[in-house]
Amino acid sequence: MMFSYTLIFHLLLIPFLLCSQDVNKCLVRTYYRLYHEGDRVIAGFFPAYAISPFNRTTDWRMPHYAREMMVQLKLKNYQCILAMLFAIEEINSNPHLLPNTSLGFEVHNVPFGERFTLENLLYWLTGRISFIPNYTCAKERKSAAVLTGISWTISEHLGTLLNVYKFPQLTFGPFDSVLNEQGRFPSLYQVANMDTSLSLGIVSLMLYFQWTWVGLLIADDHKATQILSNLRKDMDKKGICMAFVEMIHISRGSFLTNSWKNQLQIMGSSANVIIIYGDTDSLLSLIAIVNRGFLMWKVWVLNSKWDVSTLDKYFLLDLLHGTLIFSHHHEEIVNFTDFIQAASPSKFPEDIYLHLLWQMFFNCSFSGKYCKIVDNCQRNASLAFLPGNIFDMAISEESYNVYNAVYAVAHSLHEMTHNQVQTQYHGKGKDIVFFPWQLHPFLKNTQLTSPAGDHVVLNWKKKSDAEYDILNFWNFPKGLALNVKVGTFFPKALHGQQFSLSDHMIQWATGFTEIPQSVCSESCYPGFRKTLIEGSATCCFDCSPCSENEISNETDIDHCVKCPESHYANTEKNRCLEKTVIFLAYEDSLGKALTSMSLSFSLLTAVVLGVFLRHRDTPIVKANNQSLSYILLITLIFCFLCPLLFIGRPHTTACILQQNTFGLLITVALSTVLAKTITVVMAFRVTALGGIMRWLVISKISNKIIPLCTMIQILISVIWLTTSPPFLDTDAHFEHGCIIIMCNKGSTIAFHCVLGYLGFLALGSYTMAFLSRNLPDTFNEAKYLAFSMLVFCSVWVTFLPVYHSTKGKVMVAMEVFSILASSAGILGLIFVPKCYIILLRPDMNSIDHIKGKTDSRRKISLEI
Repeated sequence: MMFSYTLIFHLLLIPFLLCSQDVNKCLVRTYYRLYHEGDRVIAGFFPAYAISPFNRTTDWRMPHYAREMMVQLKLKNYQCILAMLFAIEEINSNPHLLPNTSLGFEVHNVPFGERFTLENLLYWLTGRISFIPNYTCAKERKSAAVLTGISWTISEHLGTLLNVYKFPQLTFGPFDSVLNEQGRFPSLYQVANMDTSLSLGIVSLMLYFQWTWVGLLIADDHKATQILSNLRKDMDKKGICMAFVEMIHISRGSFLTNSWKNQLQIMGSSANVIIIYGDTDSLLSLIAIVNRGFLMWKVWVLNSKWDVSTLDKYFLLDLLHGTLIFSHHHEEIVNFTDFIQAASPSKFPEDIYLHLLWQMFFNCSFSGKYCKIVDNCQRNASLAFLPGNIFDMAISEESYNVYNAVYAVAHSLHEMTHNQVQTQYHGKGKDIVFFPWQLHPFLKNTQLTSPAGDHVVLNWKKKSDAEYDILNFWNFPKGLALNVKVGTFFPKALHGQQFSLSDHMIQWATGFTEIPQSVCSESCYPGFRKTLIEGSATCCFDCSPCSENEISNETDIDHCVKCPESHYANTEKNRCLEKTVIFLAYEDSLGKALTSMSLSFSLLTAVVLGVFLRHRDTPIVKANNQSLSYILLITLIFCFLCPLLFIGRPHTTACILQQNTFGLLITVALSTVLAKTITVVMAFRVTALGGIMRWLVISKISNKIIPLCTMIQILISVIWLTTSPPFLDTDAHFEHGCIIIMCNKGSTIAFHCVLGYLGFLALGSYTMAFLSRNLPDTFNEAKYLAFSMLVFCSVWVTFLPVYHSTKGKVMVAMEVFSILASSAGILGLIFVPKCYIILLRPDMNSIDHIKGKTDSRRKISLEI
């Protein structure tokens, strides 16, 4: 434990981008080559380290400037070399794979730059440092295939020359469709799965956290156009916008350049989430922008792991903490970690890379002349002692692809050898001659399951989409890095099960205490809708409240939804409430009052009728046509009961009966009053007018007025019912939150014709009664008839303007009240005075009293 803390303390003091002078000299002057003999050899070109000058004015290609050179170790790539050695060791120990044939390896470093990459390849092809193109000094070609990577640029540079020799080339970097298109590299095979669904996985992550405003940093290469197109298409479908797109030019030493333009663009953007896309080597320049610009408080989303060991001053910063990484899903390789832990200069004495690492990190005595450690090393020192930010023990995507690539070559060699043995058996025992190009048919048809359980296919047309693990980069305490798996994205899974995430495990970037937000505009809450800002992205908008009777019950709705007619929007406009049905119900206080009045008046009228029937032989009952009084009282009983048709929930039958029954009953009542008035007039004018008036009295013309007036009203009702009858109707707009159930009159003209006809009868009765008001009141009721008609007309003249200005139960109540008031006026003014005399003043209800008053009036008239 003490050793571990001591090691960490020393590492904090080491700027590990810069090696010691002895290490610099060794790597600058020595060509890195790792070789192990075998019947068949697999070559590998790995960017294990890079050399560049401290001073940019120095010609960095001249070896005598070794003291001014900076050596950058790429320990992540060195793990790929170890994966290759481990796979070959496993295959050589497997008796069922390539029996009687041993696999060897040959490893070369890939320097930066196309020229020096091709120089190293030509050295390997010709077998001489002073190479001659198209010639080889190797007596026997044992190399079966070449592994290249990590970036597509390295594979492309090497593939240009390997394709000439038809050498099988297997790349272990990210899949690049350009390498297989148009037959440019027919000898090249890509081990990695296709990243067709990567953009969909990134968009799924954005949707999960509702990040709709993101930036994009992307390496400026041929893959940028494709990934940018895919991201735009998938983001547009899901309503995600790009705040900015920065294309970073990739060139040698660009990671040392301070791009202020990019820094200002990122820092000035309101986007808190930045997507960075590129292969491992290309990402170096992007990392430098983040590192140099102190761009903290951003969430970085990557398509591959960063080689954090390339960052100077890494221990002083935690910029990468909280980064989310889309890494190809792969199974663990059994015993690979043990193999790495056992790797040491003693196990691989020819590997100067291990010697240099032991000298740098374990303080071993080092011989600069031979570039090897001597002694004084820490006992049991291992790569496992190095912190995760320097050397990650977990197998990387590239190392996993190297492992599968070696097995793919081994299986192809196995099939080819088996095929050649069968051919030799039938071909007279000729010696087997091996040429690398003979391996192509077997590599193209390779479909195997590696020991790790992965299905390996080299034919790019048969490849499937990659599956992804979502990793969260933890960097606390500083320097102790850890990639934690927090989710997965499997494109082939069922819909809805492709993306899964355990967000409670995520450690967010510095400055965020909760899930970060990355939006251009705050969400529009329920009750509001989005209003796009002209000239801005679709993710930038204002929030406008929904219109009248419209709602939105979700956030960020483009359009509000109108409530159905039976519902209305609440105050917050986020829910439709069912409207209250309104009608004049019996349960309402107003309905109860009107019902009570209706029944009370009808009962009172029945009592009056009973009084008149009981005292039918008295003079006051017999006066002015006794039968007309009975007809009027019976009609008034039904008039008082008529309002019951208006109270309660309306229905079609009630709607038809309401106005027609009301009109018919009032017509009978008014025609009866008119008949009584005419009777009074004719009784006092019969002597003066002579024979014609006496004939009218004798013929009882007044009794014929009622059926005549009633027939006219019936004719109006028939025309009304046949043309446009009343019907059940609703009004959902007159009163907010209510649906008024009412009877629509149908034809308003017919309805007003009914009222007009009633008005005509009432006015005629009033006129006749008014003209006969001065007749002796002992014998007639002209004065009371005039008053009753005056009240009737006043009630209905008042009713009309109120009726047209209201709706619902108030309008119905007004009509009911008018019927009751007008009917009560007739009852009260015509029959109450008579009931008073009949019941309280029987002495006045006699012939003698009537004659006495008549004689006295005559005497007074004569004296005058």
